[in-house]
This record gives sequence, C-alpha cells and structure tokens, in this order.
Amino acid sequence: MTNKHGYAAYANNRIMTATPGELTLMLYEGAIKFCNIAVEAMKKKELEKAHVNIIKVENIIMEFQATLKHEYPVSKDFDQVYSYLMKRLVDANVKKDPEVLEEVLEHLRTMRDTWKEVMRTANAGN
Repeated sequence: MTNKHGYAAYANNRIMTATPGELTLMLYEGAIKFCNIAVEAMKKKELEKAHVNIIKVENIIMEFQATLKHEYPVSKDFDQVYSYLMKRLVDANVKKDPEVLEEVLEHLRTMRDTWKEVMRTANAGN
C-alpha cells in the first residue's frame, strides 16, 4: 500500500513541477498509452475497456485543441490534424476497428517524436 501512495505522490509531483513542454510530452505519451490499451482490448473483444481508453485519447486531443494558440499560423494545421484524429477515433470506436487505432497511433507517435525534437532543439539553444 505504501508503494502505491509513494508512486502517486511522485507522479503528482512530476506533473506539478513539469514545464509546459514536458506536460505536452506527457500528454502525447498518455494518448499513445491509452490508444495501445484500446487496440489490445479490441483485439481481445474487451469492447468496454477499448471504449473507455478511446475516450481518454479523445479527451487528450480535445485538451490539445483547446490550448492551441491561434495567433500562430501553424495552429490551424494542428487544429486540422487534431480534428482528423478525433474523427478517426470516433470511427474506430463505432466500427470497433483496431486498424483505425493503429493509424491514429502512427500519427500520435510522429507528433510525439517531433515534439521531443523541438524540446531537444530548444534546450540546446539555452
């Protein structure tokens, strides 16, 4: 029981002390994790578990969309990508199609890896 509370405290502290860039990376990692869980759940016909995890991914994508800074031209591009991912997540959930989730995963991994590179480049400039 103590280990569980210790980990929760560590995780909470990690979030509370993270930079905005680190929080964005954590969100990408979370979306990938939940999407992977949904894929495996669909393959095992655990449809409720798949649904719950797809909703978690959708919530993360909605957070990304809500926090876009629209004064930057690239925000429109990100908004379109996020809208596309939301549509594909709904498709996957309705059709119970793990292949659609695999496509979403591919996009999420690419976006995460690009974000890691942005963070690395920004940190190298400091």
